[in-house]
This record gives sequence, C-alpha cells and structure tokens, in this order.
Amino acid sequence: MRHTMTKNDEHEIRIGKNHQVTVTDMGHLLEILHMKRRNSECHIRKIDAERYIFLGTGEIFEFEKSANRSENENSLRQTFKNLRYLINNNFKGLPNELFVTLTFAKDSYDPEMVYKDFNKFIKRLKYRYKGETTIDYINVVEPHASGQFHTHTLLRFNDLKKIYIDNKDMAKMWSHGFVTVKSLKDVDNIGAYVSAYLADIEVTQENAVSVMSDGREVSVKEVDGQKKMFAKGGRLKYYPPGMNIFRKSKGIEYPVREEMTYEKAQKKVGSAKPHFKKSYTVERDNFKNTITIEQYNLKRTDNTQK
Repeated sequence: MRHTMTKNDEHEIRIGKNHQVTVTDMGHLLEILHMKRRNSECHIRKIDAERYIFLGTGEIFEFEKSANRSENENSLRQTFKNLRYLINNNFKGLPNELFVTLTFAKDSYDPEMVYKDFNKFIKRLKYRYKGETTIDYINVVEPHASGQFHTHTLLRFNDLKKIYIDNKDMAKMWSHGFVTVKSLKDVDNIGAYVSAYLADIEVTQENAVSVMSDGREVSVKEVDGQKKMFAKGGRLKYYPPGMNIFRKSKGIEYPVREEMTYEKAQKKVGSAKPHFKKSYTVERDNFKNTITIEQYNLKRTDNTQK
C-alpha cells in the first residue's frame, strides 16, 4: 500500500466558512483540522491482530508489518500528535507541575526494564506524598543511537498549589542515573516543548553526517532558551518495533474533539490569529486528500503567526 505526503504552499490554503472541520479544544490551545474529502464510512473490519476484511468485496487481507519503526513513520507521527494533544490538555505550566528527565547509567537497557524501573519510581514518589496529594503523569521514552534510553515525565501534583523537588532528592527516588527537574511555568505549549526531545533529533557536529544521510528536513527550535538545529523525524528509527512510546496515569484525559463548521470554529478563537498553519496532501493507492491544520495559542497576546 503506497502512502505519501506532500506539503502545499500556505497561500493555497482555503477553508470555506460552511466547510466541516474538527476542533480539538485543549484550553488555551485550539486546533482546527480540515479535510478536503471526508468519509464517514468504515470500509474494513478487523478480524484479529493479523487480518482484516474489506467489506466491499468480503476479501480478507493481512495487516502490513514493518521490520523497523522507521518504515512506519506515518503511524509514529500520529502517535506523537496524540501525545501532544494529551500533554496540552492536562499540563498548563502551573506551579504544581514538573518536567523530569530520568536517565540510565547503563550503556544499554531492555525496553521492558525501562518501564519496570519507572513504575517502581512512581510508586516511591506516590508513597512520599501519600496523604498530601494524588499524582498524575505522562511518561515518554526517548531512545538513542547508542542503545541507551532516557524517559521524560510530566508530573502533576493534583492537591498542591505548588511543588519543588530538587535534582538530588528526585535522583534518590529514581536511583538509576542522573535526573533533571524543571518547572514549566514559562512554557505556553508544553506538547511542542516535550516533542523537541522525541521524534526529531538534534543535529550536532558529531552526528551531522549520519543524521543527514537520508536527506531529512532541518528546522531550528528553541530549547531552554537556546536555538538548536533538529532533523525532522531523525529519532524515529531508534524506537524498537512494538514498543509503547508513552504511558499515562488514569487521571490524564484526552481533549474534547468536536465537528462543526469553520465559521463556528472561528467564533471559538475570536480575534486570535493562528500561530501555526500548514496544508499537506496525502496519497494512498488511488485515494488523494488535502489536510489543512490551524493552531491557535490564546495565551500569546500578540497572536502573530510564526
């Protein structure tokens, strides 16, 4: 099955006021998604983990399997998109939230052990604050070419107005390597902030040749106040097939998504201008569709498009 994506120039984007769009409401962040062709019917039904039936003809097919997750980058992009939705809907940069990077002293580590060690860590953390607050989290794995893993964890201490834990105290509870604890108070798009560590990979003098060998697109992002170059999707090939990229606690909820006209969606954002806007075309076999995305950050007072 052939699947390709191509970008369109921004000036070609046209959404009519009566066109149907999908609005994802994450509080101060809203996303409007428009598809040129909409299909509400499902043409396949899953039989089991290996097979599906095409309802139009009754034929049974096998799901395509990829030997390496880099061969299935579209699926990974959707995973990271859902992750950004999840993060922005649950973390607002409040004083009771923390962003914690947990590292492993070992040069390599089994993916299952990564989550087993994290589960032990979160149990210690919850025990420490037992009786004071419940804790919700989103934990994301970051793989490296060396075989090492880091995990990035967003923590929300639900019943506290503010929280402070220094690196040394957090490292004692972790016990597998060094720890970095950061506040999120000055970050107005936490999903994008965390994503800077994940699918894309920083281009350095040491890895430039290997990272850029497949001609990946390079962009400049600001991380911790510094501008750095990142290769788009450069880290995806390091995710082992079948690995759960992120996990969350029960109190973490996905945002509300609604279908409405573009005119009604514009009333929700008011006078705000989109801070991000793109359009791209998806082709799969004989099917072609154009998707347009607009994102609005209502915390940005100037609301200028970037």
